Formats: sequence, C-alpha cells, structure tokens
Amino acid sequence: MNKSLSTLGLAMRAGRVLAGDDTVLKAVRSGEAKLVILAVDAAANAQKKYRDKCSHYQIPLVEYGTRLELGAAVGKVNRVVLAVTDDGFAGRIAQGLAKPAEVEEH
Repeated sequence: MNKSLSTLGLAMRAGRVLAGDDTVLKAVRSGEAKLVILAVDAAANAQKKYRDKCSHYQIPLVEYGTRLELGAAVGKVNRVVLAVTDDGFAGRIAQGLAKPAEVEEH
C-alpha cells in the first residue's frame, strides 16, 4: 500500500478524516477541510462539484485511487471523497499523493 494511504489510515484512526458527500462539503465550506481526496472513479458530476468547491474555498484537492482503494485505506467500504482536517496529516498525504513534476531535458 502507498505510504500516503497508510498515513490516511492513521489520520482516520486519529479522528482527522471525514467521509461522505454532505460531511465533506460542510467541512470545505467551513474551512475545516485542509485537503480533499477524490477517487479517480468518482462520477463526473462529483468531480466537477468538488473541483469547483475546493477551488472556490481554496482547499487543496487531490484525485487519487479508486473508491475501493480509498475505502480500504480508511477501513470502510467504497469511499469516493475524503477530507483531512489536520494540517500535518494533510501536508504529508498531499506530498505523497502528488505526482512528481516531469523534468524536461534539453
């Protein structure tokens, strides 16, 4: 398992991860969410909704893993969207899930 997904599981056990559409949206609107993780197999309307909301409220959004992988990471069944509410966890998870920038060779 990806190290960031393991950290996500640790954050969940620490009570620093929220799951579920309404709960995550409320956390984004209130500023409680420090990072939103969206499954790559989320429905198109869900992808648009979270991209728009996170952009508007300036919350980092990472699209990573399938709903099965995200669910397994937090010990639940099928999770499409998760919000991390702790700055420390959010930073470590985002750093690990972000794709490294491609280096152009001259």
